[in-house]
Amino acid sequence: MDIVVKGRKTEVPERFRKHVAEKLNLEKIQKLDGKVISLDVEVSKEPNPRQADRSDRVEITLRSRGPVIRAEAAASDPYAALDMAAEKLGARLRKQHDKRFSRRGARRIPAAEVADHVPDAATLTGDGLVVGPDETGQVPTKKVGSLEVQGDGPLVVREKTHVASPMTLDQALYEMELVGHDFYLFVDSETKEPSVVYRRHAYDYGVIHLRTDTMVAEEPSPEAGGTLGG
Repeated sequence: MDIVVKGRKTEVPERFRKHVAEKLNLEKIQKLDGKVISLDVEVSKEPNPRQADRSDRVEITLRSRGPVIRAEAAASDPYAALDMAAEKLGARLRKQHDKRFSRRGARRIPAAEVADHVPDAATLTGDGLVVGPDETGQVPTKKVGSLEVQGDGPLVVREKTHVASPMTLDQALYEMELVGHDFYLFVDSETKEPSVVYRRHAYDYGVIHLRTDTMVAEEPSPEAGGTLGG
């Protein structure tokens, strides 16, 4: 596999191409992701003199059998931008590699160890009868996350709270591809409301916007109206 280096409205010198080959070590990249199909590097130039400190932009796109990983950076020269983008790419590759490794390392809990891992788990007697945690006949109530569960209710195994910065739909699609999920929850930067982008058939995507219902039913006041006198 070769690294494809191209310029957008700018020429790419041979010296920079050699620096790309040295900076993006294919052997190290393939150790983190052995299913890499292509690796593209695009260089662009910002002509606006007011953005001289970010005039050179480098975008690295890695395509494999998994999600597409992109990393980009801008600096006052293309070499510095490449170094920054390469660091971002390496960090995202390591994150994806560690994620796959943790999934492979997961194991199922044997039936004999369930009681050690799951609080209030039912057990079997020597006669094969199920003995629950509460034999008084009352339905036990327990607190699971923010829910109060009675008996064999729904079990919340994980509860997370994330701090989200508003982003555009394009950014949400990019983040979804990066993490490799089929959906991504985000706050729309235009509407400032929570939204979900999700993967549909082939390369199509869908998006769901959540809008707060501001209409409140108004109940008539007890003082409204008069009384009938006899």
